[in-house]
Parts: sequence; structure tokens; C-alpha cells
Amino acid sequence: MYRIFIVEDDEMIAAGLRRHLESWDYDVVCANDFSNIMPEYVSASPQLVLMDIKLPFYNGYHWCNEIRKVSKVPIIFLSSASDNMNIVMAMNMGGDDFVAKPFDADVLVAKIQALLRRSYDFVSQSVILEHKGAVLNLTEATLTYKNGKLELTKNELRILQILMENKEKVVSRDTLMTRLWESDSYVDENTLSVNVNRLRKKLESVGLEDYIQTKKSIGYRLG
Repeated sequence: MYRIFIVEDDEMIAAGLRRHLESWDYDVVCANDFSNIMPEYVSASPQLVLMDIKLPFYNGYHWCNEIRKVSKVPIIFLSSASDNMNIVMAMNMGGDDFVAKPFDADVLVAKIQALLRRSYDFVSQSVILEHKGAVLNLTEATLTYKNGKLELTKNELRILQILMENKEKVVSRDTLMTRLWESDSYVDENTLSVNVNRLRKKLESVGLEDYIQTKKSIGYRLG
């Protein structure tokens, strides 16, 4: 089931969209805190975003730009400001489509279906994990924190994925080595230590000090 994240401050429009999309078997999450959309976006981990342009605090262009820093998720702009300048700006800011208000709900669903097919029929769905403001994109093999973005090796990506999936726990060295081995990487005790130390230095370069903590004789956990 695809999840759709709606960023629309008109409660009646948002509720109506939610009901209609749920009737088409989509999982729908509506934004609530328009002063800080990103935590809700990361928590929802949607496959498509419906974004209004005129919003409280920051407009839809701003949030589209913020999402584009961490993800290529399809974004459809919804707006009554449907003049050519706004449509061009929406596309230039990273939007994938533009639907003018008022709109026919079934036409919008058709556009959503087409965009989801184009985006996901031949590629795996983007998966995003987050911990303390750091966003890990498994599809793009990147980690974004504030204004910094890291390109990760396969082992670095796998290590962070395992730690983020178990962020409340200590992950043993044996577990990490086994999971890395499953991804076709030969890993022994020394190789794991080298990978973790290199990853720590990368994380420090974007301001993530002590992000990976060592539990002596046991393993690692996120700080």
C-alpha cells in the first residue's frame, strides 16, 4: 500500500482528500505542525507528497526544497495560485506535477496513480530512516544532517541502517558482521572496526559528534 503525505492547512480540504484517497486504498497522513514539516515527513516516510503552496510559517516551495535535500519522493503541488509563474516555479523547485484548485478528486487520483507508476514500477521504493535530525536515505545511500550531506559506501550505509533500525538498543559486533556478510561484504573484527572508525570521521565532518558509541566488549549503539 502506498502512503501519501498531505501538506494542506485547510482542514476541510485535507480531510476530504484523506477520505477520498483512503477509499482508493491509499494510506494517508496529514501534516499538523506547519512550522516544522520535516519531522512529520520523515516519520510518515511516504511514497508521494501532496503539497499546498500557501501555508502558514513557510510556503510549499520551502518545504519542497527541504524534502529534496533528503529524497526524490514524487511531489504534486496543489494550489489556487495556478498562474504560469507559480506553475513554472513549482516545477523548478522540484515538483513533479501541478494541480489547480478547485480540482476533481478523481482526476487527482488519476494523476497520483500515473506518477506512482512512473516512480516505482521499475525501482524500489525509497526508504528513509531518521535519528536525532540525521536522515538516512537507503535508496540514494546518503545521510543528510542540517546543511551537510554524506555519500556513503555500501558498508557504511549498512552499518547506519542496522544501528538506526535498533536505535534504542546496543547492536553486538557479531550481529553487525553477520548482517554485513549477508550483503556480500567480507567482514572480520578488524574490517568492522576500520569501517566504523571511517564512518565516525565522516559523521563528525557534518557535526555529528559521538553519533556512534562503543559499548566495550559488546558492540555499538547510536548516541
